Amino acid sequence: MSQAQRPSQFSLLTQRRFGPFFWTQFLGAFNDNLFKNALLVAITFDARSWTDVSPALLNQLIPGLFILPYVVFSAIAGQIADKVEKGRLARWVKLFEIAIMGVAAAGWLSHTLWLLIAAVVGMGVHSTVFGPVKYAYLPQHLKAEELIGGNGVIEMGTFVGILLGEVIGALLAGQGEAGVHMVAFGALGVALLGLATSWRIPASPAPAPGLKISANFIAESVRNLAYSRQNRTVFLSMLGNSWFWFYGALVLSQFPLYAKDYLHGDHSVIVLLLTTFSLGIGAGSLLCEKLSGHKVEIGLVPFGAIGLSLFGIDLYVASLHYVNTAPVDAASVLHQAGSLRILADLLLLGVFGGLFIVPLFALIQTRCDPEHMSRTIAGTNILNALFMVAAAGLAMVLIGQGFTIPQIFLTTALLNAVVAIYIFSLVPEFLMRFLAWLLIHTIHRVSTVDVERIPETGPAVLVCNHVSYVDAIVILAASPRPIRFVMDHRIFNTPVLGFIFRTGKAIPIAPAKDDPWLMEKAFVDIAHALHDGELVCIFPEGKLTRTGELNEFRGGIAKIVERSQVPVIPMALCGLWGSVFSRGPSNVFERSFARGWRSRLALAVGRPVPPQQVTPEFLQEQVLALRGEWK
Repeated sequence: MSQAQRPSQFSLLTQRRFGPFFWTQFLGAFNDNLFKNALLVAITFDARSWTDVSPALLNQLIPGLFILPYVVFSAIAGQIADKVEKGRLARWVKLFEIAIMGVAAAGWLSHTLWLLIAAVVGMGVHSTVFGPVKYAYLPQHLKAEELIGGNGVIEMGTFVGILLGEVIGALLAGQGEAGVHMVAFGALGVALLGLATSWRIPASPAPAPGLKISANFIAESVRNLAYSRQNRTVFLSMLGNSWFWFYGALVLSQFPLYAKDYLHGDHSVIVLLLTTFSLGIGAGSLLCEKLSGHKVEIGLVPFGAIGLSLFGIDLYVASLHYVNTAPVDAASVLHQAGSLRILADLLLLGVFGGLFIVPLFALIQTRCDPEHMSRTIAGTNILNALFMVAAAGLAMVLIGQGFTIPQIFLTTALLNAVVAIYIFSLVPEFLMRFLAWLLIHTIHRVSTVDVERIPETGPAVLVCNHVSYVDAIVILAASPRPIRFVMDHRIFNTPVLGFIFRTGKAIPIAPAKDDPWLMEKAFVDIAHALHDGELVCIFPEGKLTRTGELNEFRGGIAKIVERSQVPVIPMALCGLWGSVFSRGPSNVFERSFARGWRSRLALAVGRPVPPQQVTPEFLQEQVLALRGEWK
């Protein structure tokens, strides 16, 4: 199926396997923030009718109490989500939410602050238990090509729910006693509506029904994280995900004082800043579906990281150019010089944050052990909570050292650049996918034909015609999973490409006349990779074409298949020959303009060939036929 034929990600909302779950999690996120923000606003602007405790202390205490269950109960929640059918667990969570909102309603109506604080802790537990369900549910019900779009819609719904809850909670809390009653009964009504939607969630079989739940949350948390560390890519993706929450917590926590002391705005300006950032997150999350080509495209992660640093730095610069000192509200601040640039920076921070976070979560979902998925998500939540606490600690240290809020924005952006470079140096697959993504979205327009024939799991050998120096990058961009490329040993001597391909586990090979030992080692490494269930890609011609026509396929492919007995998938690259990346009789300058900017390329994937049918001649015929069909 071509990309143009795929349905929109929003069509998932009309399907029972996704729609009821989406609305259940949306209503939960909305209710969390409706209740929590209404409470914060009430004790901030009407503290005397609630307590003698300092509002400043309570504004730090209440968010901390909401996060605390993530640290304490995430490990246990992950075990429960792996052991219990997820639809039933979602209904249990919603019943618990109704009970919590009943306690909160009693607190609102009696003006008993400690009942409300107990409800805050209860909602933290509610969110902790639902978190592993939220992300482990999707891979059970969505196809691989739907996962990035489904995650994007979930992230969009989560942030829109958070935004609406915060705004409506703040507005209702400002309406006096009538507003308090509306919050009390409204939150209870939303919890009941969430229970109703959860009843439509289809069954999701538990991956580990025999799991014995450990009540020792410290030992289980350590065990969870230790297990995740065994898969290096997944663990570093978890750290990257938690880094985003660190970044977001550090920036968002400054909004109240930033709006008040730097923009000289009232409460409506805080709402405007939150709205702008949240809309950016939602837009970026949805944009992932379009930019990723309906697959888990981790090449967007470096793109998102670049945006988070660039627009974080520009937010610092824009703040220095904002010179208004008169009090403003949300409407009048828009007319102040420099304000639109600040809002644009916040919007784009959100957009690039969405591009950063959605592929990371999809990568965790697709690469972790399915039987351990909920516990992996729980481990991610533990790290998120710890990183958010660390963000609060760093903010206090920076403020104590005399940093201004714009300087905190700058520090966060620069730290993001350092962390991104560190993670991408440890997992070069991110950088390779980013280069591939740039190539097919800037210099060329790439379409794929039947790319779903590349297996999602299990070993296979991909064979393709060799047209240009960027063939591997184009194929990598189209593949739904990592590929071990067999590359000419000389490319490993180049400073940048050598590092990328070496750390990307490419397999060097040399002609027998040049280095017979290296050639034999390559065949051994290929056999080991296939035995481990990996994809291996080779170019059987053994050299780049100089004419655009196929060279004769060599016999190495038959030797590989004879040893490993795996299927072979023929592929054809079309449209690259004659470009600046190809080899031909004309000079580089002429080839730079031969194909034109944004020239059209295609990767056509054939049907898998059983190992007993594999011969170099047969595979060459298959590749020729694929190329002919595209032309």
